[in-house]
Amino acid sequence: MKVLVIAPHPDDEVLGVGATMHRLSEEGHDITVAIVTKGWSPLFPEDQVERVRREAKAANAVLGVNNVRFLDLPVTRLHALPKHELNAAFDALVDDERPEQVFIPFPGDRHEDHRQVFEAALVAMRPVADHRRENHRRVAGATVPVPQRVLCYETLSETHWSVAHLEPVFQPQVWYDVTGHLDAKLEAMRAYASQVRPEPDARSLEAASALAKWRGSVVGFGAAEAFTLVRQCHSVTAGQ
Repeated sequence: MKVLVIAPHPDDEVLGVGATMHRLSEEGHDITVAIVTKGWSPLFPEDQVERVRREAKAANAVLGVNNVRFLDLPVTRLHALPKHELNAAFDALVDDERPEQVFIPFPGDRHEDHRQVFEAALVAMRPVADHRRENHRRVAGATVPVPQRVLCYETLSETHWSVAHLEPVFQPQVWYDVTGHLDAKLEAMRAYASQVRPEPDARSLEAASALAKWRGSVVGFGAAEAFTLVRQCHSVTAGQ
Protein backbone atom coordinates (compact mmCIF):
# COMPACT_ATOMS: atom_id res chain seq x y z
CA MET A 1 0.00 0.00 0.00
CA LYS A 2 1.19 3.50 -0.86
CA VAL A 3 0.83 5.85 2.11
CA LEU A 4 1.17 9.64 2.12
CA VAL A 5 1.51 11.67 5.32
CA ILE A 6 1.08 15.42 4.83
CA ALA A 7 2.63 17.57 7.56
CA PRO A 8 2.18 21.35 7.66
CA HIS A 9 5.48 21.72 9.56
CA PRO A 10 8.45 19.51 10.40
CA ASP A 11 7.56 17.28 13.40
CA ASP A 12 3.78 17.31 12.87
CA GLU A 13 4.11 13.95 11.12
CA VAL A 14 5.88 12.39 14.10
CA LEU A 15 3.57 13.93 16.68
CA GLY A 16 0.47 12.70 14.88
CA VAL A 17 1.41 9.58 12.93
CA GLY A 18 4.88 8.59 14.12
CA ALA A 19 4.12 5.22 15.69
CA THR A 20 1.66 4.32 12.95
CA MET A 21 4.26 5.08 10.29
CA HIS A 22 6.72 2.81 12.06
CA ARG A 23 4.14 0.03 12.16
CA LEU A 24 3.19 0.47 8.50
CA SER A 25 6.84 0.57 7.47
CA GLU A 26 7.56 -2.68 9.30
CA GLU A 27 4.55 -4.22 7.58
CA GLY A 28 6.14 -3.41 4.23
CA HIS A 29 4.07 -0.41 3.13
CA ASP A 30 5.59 2.40 1.06
CA ILE A 31 5.44 5.69 2.98
CA THR A 32 6.10 9.24 1.84
CA VAL A 33 6.12 12.21 4.20
CA ALA A 34 5.46 15.61 2.60
CA ILE A 35 6.43 18.60 4.75
CA VAL A 36 4.54 21.55 3.37
CA THR A 37 6.15 24.70 4.73
CA LYS A 38 9.59 26.22 5.03
CA GLY A 39 10.72 28.98 7.36
CA TRP A 40 11.73 32.29 5.84
CA SER A 41 14.23 34.96 6.88
CA PRO A 42 14.37 37.00 9.04
CA LEU A 43 11.65 35.29 11.08
CA PHE A 44 13.41 31.94 10.72
CA PRO A 45 17.21 32.13 10.24
CA GLU A 46 18.59 29.93 7.49
CA ASP A 47 20.70 27.86 9.88
CA GLN A 48 17.60 27.06 11.92
CA VAL A 49 15.70 26.00 8.79
CA GLU A 50 18.53 23.71 7.72
CA ARG A 51 18.82 22.21 11.20
CA VAL A 52 15.13 21.32 11.29
CA ARG A 53 15.39 19.73 7.83
CA ARG A 54 18.24 17.55 8.99
CA GLU A 55 16.20 16.60 12.03
CA ALA A 56 13.22 15.74 9.82
CA LYS A 57 15.27 13.35 7.72
CA ALA A 58 16.80 11.73 10.81
CA ALA A 59 13.46 11.43 12.61
CA ASN A 60 11.72 9.83 9.65
CA ALA A 61 14.60 7.44 9.08
CA VAL A 62 14.02 6.16 12.62
CA LEU A 63 10.46 5.34 11.57
CA GLY A 64 11.55 3.57 8.40
CA VAL A 65 10.52 6.45 6.14
CA ASN A 66 13.18 7.40 3.62
CA ASN A 67 11.08 9.42 1.19
CA VAL A 68 10.71 12.89 2.73
CA ARG A 69 9.54 15.66 0.42
CA PHE A 70 9.75 19.39 1.15
CA LEU A 71 7.17 21.51 -0.67
CA ASP A 72 8.84 24.77 0.48
CA LEU A 73 5.68 26.84 0.82
CA PRO A 74 6.06 29.81 3.21
CA VAL A 75 5.29 29.00 6.84
CA THR A 76 2.51 31.13 8.40
CA ARG A 77 1.74 32.57 4.95
CA LEU A 78 -0.33 29.83 3.34
CA HIS A 79 -3.46 31.91 3.80
CA ALA A 80 -1.88 34.69 1.71
CA LEU A 81 -1.14 32.47 -1.29
CA PRO A 82 -3.62 32.55 -4.18
CA LYS A 83 -5.86 29.53 -3.76
CA HIS A 84 -5.05 28.18 -7.20
CA GLU A 85 -1.32 28.18 -6.37
CA LEU A 86 -1.83 26.42 -3.06
CA ASN A 87 -4.18 23.86 -4.57
CA ALA A 88 -1.82 23.25 -7.49
CA ALA A 89 1.00 22.30 -5.11
CA PHE A 90 -1.19 19.63 -3.54
CA ASP A 91 -2.54 18.47 -6.90
CA ALA A 92 1.03 17.85 -8.03
CA LEU A 93 1.90 16.04 -4.80
CA VAL A 94 -1.06 13.66 -4.99
CA ASP A 95 -0.56 13.06 -8.71
CA ASP A 96 3.13 12.27 -8.17
CA GLU A 97 2.64 9.97 -5.20
CA ARG A 98 -0.66 8.29 -6.15
CA PRO A 99 -1.35 7.25 -2.55
CA GLU A 100 -3.95 4.74 -1.50
CA GLN A 101 -4.09 6.05 2.07
CA VAL A 102 -3.46 9.63 3.19
CA PHE A 103 -3.03 11.22 6.61
CA ILE A 104 -3.74 14.96 6.90
CA PRO A 105 -4.03 17.43 9.80
CA PHE A 106 -7.34 17.99 11.57
CA PRO A 107 -9.33 21.07 10.45
CA GLY A 108 -9.94 22.22 14.04
CA ASP A 109 -6.24 22.61 14.83
CA ARG A 110 -5.23 25.93 16.32
CA HIS A 111 -2.54 26.74 13.74
CA GLU A 112 -3.90 28.36 10.59
CA ASP A 113 -1.38 26.47 8.43
CA HIS A 114 -2.97 23.19 9.54
CA ARG A 115 -6.38 24.37 8.43
CA GLN A 116 -5.10 25.58 5.07
CA VAL A 117 -3.33 22.26 4.47
CA PHE A 118 -6.50 20.34 5.30
CA GLU A 119 -8.54 22.37 2.83
CA ALA A 120 -6.00 22.20 -0.01
CA ALA A 121 -5.40 18.48 0.49
CA LEU A 122 -9.10 17.74 0.22
CA VAL A 123 -9.30 19.72 -3.01
CA ALA A 124 -6.46 17.64 -4.43
CA MET A 125 -8.18 14.42 -3.35
CA ARG A 126 -11.68 15.31 -4.51
CA PRO A 127 -13.43 12.22 -5.87
CA VAL A 128 -14.35 13.82 -9.22
CA ALA A 129 -11.42 15.44 -11.05
CA ASP A 130 -11.95 18.29 -13.48
CA HIS A 131 -11.51 17.80 -17.24
CA ARG A 132 -8.11 19.48 -17.35
CA ARG A 133 -6.57 16.98 -14.92
CA GLU A 134 -8.33 14.01 -16.53
CA ASN A 135 -7.02 15.03 -19.96
CA HIS A 136 -3.51 15.48 -18.59
CA ARG A 137 -3.59 12.03 -17.08
CA ARG A 138 -4.80 10.40 -20.29
CA VAL A 139 -2.10 12.12 -22.31
CA ALA A 140 0.47 10.92 -19.81
CA GLY A 141 -0.83 7.39 -20.25
CA ALA A 142 -1.62 6.96 -16.57
CA THR A 143 -4.69 6.72 -14.43
CA VAL A 144 -4.29 8.44 -11.06
CA PRO A 145 -6.76 6.93 -8.60
CA VAL A 146 -8.46 8.86 -5.84
CA PRO A 147 -7.01 7.85 -2.45
CA GLN A 148 -9.23 5.16 -0.99
CA ARG A 149 -8.76 6.15 2.64
CA VAL A 150 -8.22 9.62 4.11
CA LEU A 151 -7.64 10.14 7.83
CA CYS A 152 -7.04 13.20 10.01
CA TYR A 153 -4.46 12.94 12.78
CA GLU A 154 -4.21 14.82 16.05
CA THR A 155 -1.18 17.04 16.64
CA LEU A 156 -0.04 17.61 20.18
CA SER A 157 -0.10 21.36 21.01
CA GLU A 158 -2.48 22.15 18.12
CA THR A 159 -5.50 19.84 17.97
CA HIS A 160 -6.43 20.17 21.63
CA TRP A 161 -6.33 23.96 21.76
CA SER A 162 -9.49 24.42 19.70
CA VAL A 163 -12.60 25.87 21.33
CA ALA A 164 -14.85 22.85 21.75
CA HIS A 165 -18.22 24.60 21.61
CA LEU A 166 -17.30 26.77 18.60
CA GLU A 167 -14.97 24.66 16.43
CA PRO A 168 -14.66 21.07 15.23
CA VAL A 169 -13.77 18.66 18.02
CA PHE A 170 -11.41 15.74 17.46
CA GLN A 171 -13.53 12.61 18.00
CA PRO A 172 -11.69 9.59 16.57
CA GLN A 173 -13.30 6.67 14.79
CA VAL A 174 -10.07 4.84 13.85
CA TRP A 175 -7.37 3.56 16.19
CA TYR A 176 -4.06 1.99 15.17
CA ASP A 177 -2.57 -0.40 17.72
CA VAL A 178 1.01 0.87 18.16
CA THR A 179 1.84 -0.99 21.35
CA GLY A 180 5.15 -2.21 19.93
CA HIS A 181 5.94 1.04 18.14
CA LEU A 182 5.63 3.79 20.73
CA ASP A 183 9.34 3.66 21.59
CA ALA A 184 10.20 4.32 17.93
CA LYS A 185 7.93 7.38 17.93
CA LEU A 186 9.64 8.74 21.03
CA GLU A 187 13.05 8.12 19.50
CA ALA A 188 11.96 10.00 16.38
CA MET A 189 10.77 12.86 18.56
CA ARG A 190 14.19 12.98 20.21
CA ALA A 191 15.67 13.40 16.73
CA TYR A 192 13.65 16.62 16.50
CA ALA A 193 15.78 18.04 19.30
CA SER A 194 14.97 21.67 18.42
CA GLN A 195 11.23 21.03 18.65
CA VAL A 196 10.87 18.81 21.75
CA ARG A 197 10.05 20.55 25.02
CA PRO A 198 10.34 19.44 28.66
CA GLU A 199 7.18 18.32 30.45
CA PRO A 200 4.51 19.39 31.08
CA ASP A 201 4.66 20.96 27.60
CA ALA A 202 2.38 19.27 25.05
CA ARG A 203 5.42 18.61 22.83
CA SER A 204 7.22 16.65 25.52
CA LEU A 205 8.06 12.96 25.30
CA GLU A 206 5.96 12.38 28.41
CA ALA A 207 2.88 14.00 26.83
CA ALA A 208 3.25 11.96 23.65
CA SER A 209 3.58 8.75 25.63
CA ALA A 210 0.63 9.61 27.86
CA LEU A 211 -1.64 10.38 24.89
CA ALA A 212 -0.72 7.12 23.14
CA LYS A 213 -1.40 5.10 26.27
CA TRP A 214 -4.70 6.92 26.88
CA ARG A 215 -5.85 6.40 23.29
CA GLY A 216 -4.94 2.75 23.58
CA SER A 217 -6.71 2.30 26.89
CA VAL A 218 -10.13 3.24 25.49
CA VAL A 219 -10.00 0.43 22.90
CA GLY A 220 -8.02 -2.19 24.80
CA PHE A 221 -4.56 -1.56 23.30
CA GLY A 222 -1.37 -0.92 25.19
CA ALA A 223 -0.84 2.20 23.06
CA ALA A 224 -2.62 3.69 20.06
CA GLU A 225 -2.73 6.60 17.67
CA ALA A 226 -6.24 7.80 16.88
CA PHE A 227 -7.68 9.36 13.74
CA THR A 228 -10.89 10.83 12.39
CA LEU A 229 -12.13 9.28 9.17
CA VAL A 230 -12.68 11.63 6.24
CA ARG A 231 -13.40 9.02 3.58
CA GLN A 232 -13.06 5.30 2.98
CA CYS A 233 -13.92 3.77 -0.37
CA HIS A 234 -14.30 0.12 -1.32
CA SER A 235 -14.18 -0.25 -5.08
CA VAL A 236 -15.48 -3.28 -6.96
CA THR A 237 -13.64 -4.48 -10.05
CA ALA A 238 -15.52 -5.50 -13.17
CA GLY A 239 -16.95 -9.00 -12.98
CA GLN A 240 -17.14 -9.14 -9.20
